[in-house]
Amino acid sequence: MFVSKLYINRPCCHKNQIESKSHRERFHLSRTRVRMDYSKNSILNLTVLSLLSSAIILLCFLSATRFPRPCPAPNPASVHAPPAVDGLGSALARAATPDKTLIIAVVNRAYAEQGVDSDKTMLGLFLESFWLGEGTRGLLDHVLVVAVDEVAYQRCLFQRLHCYRLETEGVDFRGEVVYMSEGFVKMMWARTLFLTEVLRRGYSFVFTDTDIMWLRNPFMRLSRNQSIDLQISTDLFNSELRPENLINTGFYFVRSNNKTVALFEMWYARKDNATGKKEQDVLQELARDGVFRELGLNVRFLNTRYFSGFCKDSKDIGAVCTVHANCCRSIGAKVFDLTAVLQDWKRFRQSGKEANSTVGGGANGTVAPYRWSAHVSCWRSWSVGNSTPIS
Repeated sequence: MFVSKLYINRPCCHKNQIESKSHRERFHLSRTRVRMDYSKNSILNLTVLSLLSSAIILLCFLSATRFPRPCPAPNPASVHAPPAVDGLGSALARAATPDKTLIIAVVNRAYAEQGVDSDKTMLGLFLESFWLGEGTRGLLDHVLVVAVDEVAYQRCLFQRLHCYRLETEGVDFRGEVVYMSEGFVKMMWARTLFLTEVLRRGYSFVFTDTDIMWLRNPFMRLSRNQSIDLQISTDLFNSELRPENLINTGFYFVRSNNKTVALFEMWYARKDNATGKKEQDVLQELARDGVFRELGLNVRFLNTRYFSGFCKDSKDIGAVCTVHANCCRSIGAKVFDLTAVLQDWKRFRQSGKEANSTVGGGANGTVAPYRWSAHVSCWRSWSVGNSTPIS
């Protein structure tokens, strides 16, 4: 009986095993199909995503070619860009020579804009002198015009010059300012502070007022000796080395070094204790007080034979480099008399070298030094009351 039951039960067990195996196979097949379907869906999703990305890029490209709107830019934080250069640094670099030397002139609206009764501007005459001068045209490439108001800045840009907009908070420098007024003094000190910053940045420069006519390349007369820190013009010249010279801050060549930076910082620091004085007066005091010597500065004072002005005309037109409308009170007078200077210069150039020394010469063919036209307007400007404006 036991054996019979054993044989009887075996077919039943075998049937159950077959059914269990069949069930496992169906389950495995189902899982395989699920995996295949998932893989297909993943591939499909990636394909769709790639096509979508391509479409976005294509739309961006088409938009950039048809419209001024750029495609979305990458996150700036993720881009390793070079450090940005500030406006002054960029302006100085554009104007300077490879050895970091340039020419700086400061202008405001009154110097850059024509008056009602004149078709000339001070800035225009200044630029014209570079055109008419000997060896001066190329120097204009290294002139940085510093505009203290928006009108002067736009005028500078219009003439395709190297321009920089200097802003001084709380001060309006647009108009002609009264001589020794609060506005005049502030403009002079703002200029000094700006030039101090230029020196700190390692740039050497010639500073020039725009009421100076450049008739010859002044670098031919300025010393190339690297040990000379400051070369400065004078109203009245006595000696190249004596501090008793009456200096004029309208034209000077200063080399950037620790000594000159210290001088300019000390110069500017005295502005609050200089009531009734302009910045030129303060620098004159520093020279007389021996500060130049204390700082170890090597200073040269420029001879009016080469760097002249209305205070002291050069007697040698065959050698003079610059003519400054100093000892003059108003812009109108400066423009009138500087126009005459350029006319004198053109007549001299046309006269020929053989007649240079006798232009405006003496009677009976005797040799006489060249004589400039009289600076009548500037002389008369001093007879007007103290309210007369000045550059």
